[in-house]
Amino acid sequence: SFAKALSPALREIRILCSQTGQASAGTRQFILSTYPTIKQHNPDLPVMIREASGTPARVFARFERGVEKHVELDNLSSSDVASKVASLLS
Repeated sequence: SFAKALSPALREIRILCSQTGQASAGTRQFILSTYPTIKQHNPDLPVMIREASGTPARVFARFERGVEKHVELDNLSSSDVASKVASLLS
């Protein structure tokens, strides 16, 4: 689902997770498997990955006019993370 250009209204994606925490495992796997595809199809879109110990896994999407939305990703599998992120970005 990330194999196409995302909405032009999308300005930035920020992914936060813990680099070692078990609750962030699905989010880390999502980053490893999906980040290259997202960047390939959206080369100018800033995709920031912030890892910090103990940080709850979540993703923020910033749209035009400063609108920002986020979803919590703790304890989700990689495929569940992908569907949550896809719904956030649509």
